[in-house]
Amino acid sequence: MDPAHNPFAPGAGTPPPELAGRDFILDGMQTTLERLRLGRPHRSVILVGLRGVGKTVLLNRIREIAEEKDFRAFLIEAHEEKSLPALLIPPLRKILLALDAGKNLNEKVKYGLRVLKSFASVFRAKINLNDQVDLELGIGPEIGTADSGDLEHDLSELLVAVAEGARDRNTTICLLIDEIQYLKEKELSALIMGLHQVSQRQLPLVLVGAGLPLILGLAGRSKSYAERLFEFPYVGKLDEESAKTALELPAAAQGMHFTPKALALVLEKTQCYPYFLQQWGYEAWNTAMQTPISENDIQKATEKAIRQLDQSFFRVRFDRLTKREKDFLFAMMSVGGDQQRSGDIAEQLGVKVQSIGPLRSSLIKKGMIYSPAHGDNAFTVPLFDGFLHRQQRS
Repeated sequence: MDPAHNPFAPGAGTPPPELAGRDFILDGMQTTLERLRLGRPHRSVILVGLRGVGKTVLLNRIREIAEEKDFRAFLIEAHEEKSLPALLIPPLRKILLALDAGKNLNEKVKYGLRVLKSFASVFRAKINLNDQVDLELGIGPEIGTADSGDLEHDLSELLVAVAEGARDRNTTICLLIDEIQYLKEKELSALIMGLHQVSQRQLPLVLVGAGLPLILGLAGRSKSYAERLFEFPYVGKLDEESAKTALELPAAAQGMHFTPKALALVLEKTQCYPYFLQQWGYEAWNTAMQTPISENDIQKATEKAIRQLDQSFFRVRFDRLTKREKDFLFAMMSVGGDQQRSGDIAEQLGVKVQSIGPLRSSLIKKGMIYSPAHGDNAFTVPLFDGFLHRQQRS
């Protein structure tokens, strides 16, 4: 079939042609945002799930919903090489200035800008030199506020000041943070404390984050009240009907169809994970010569899909690891199952269980594994054990 008309879109954060099986999350966010718009309090939200389940896609859709409600929404991505102040200063500056675009600055917004300048003047020194932030706000700092150098204290004062400016302009701020598990422990703690202060004052600012399952433990360790401050909806693989819809509707819109056996084979190979459904759909479209797409077409597409995933989706994460970290993952693969006990992994490696603690911590920090229960380990990337088997054979 003509590749130019291929409706499927494998890619990091790329919106699928049919966002199937996620209504329960989007409906819940509609309620959360509407409550905030009406001035009623609601908890912030962190979407939790493995790689490839569509968390980034959902964040972008939630941002669109917020903007449709005239919220001030911005999406940032946390990563290991940039501090939280460096991530927050530019969008908060933009929001504050936008609150008074074409108008005289009002006192609450002026105050928010002064607090932002105070915050930036302290934390700019702690930002990497590569993080060029325009701090020329045309206004002086608010001396004595958000300038102590204590991130927990200062970020709380900043978020409260910005949210008060938004309330004075009768709007709400929606802060969206992807890959939130990459925030440093002190940064996550400061963010949680700031949101707690905002919530206590019933101010119009909400966080919608997304992260790997390890964020649950990180948030709990940062602040004991995190579980009361956030909702943690789980984003998993699709049910079979939703997975079929994600494949059938885009194909049908282009005059293509799958045979029942072809659909069943795709669901088996992908285990209904959204990213993999897009990859298999994309390769099946380019492989098939005519409609309907057959089981034989899927067999051929599977070889192409796996090759592509091995070269990109899996490889980019695997190549970041040291040899010892890779050995740890191979040992997990050898143990088998959905979860592996640390003791069994150590036995595979021929070492004492106490000695693998640093390796395990490093892999958790890099987002390769997480601990679903005490002493247990699991991959954050679906189907990663298959990739490791193929690497071992090559």
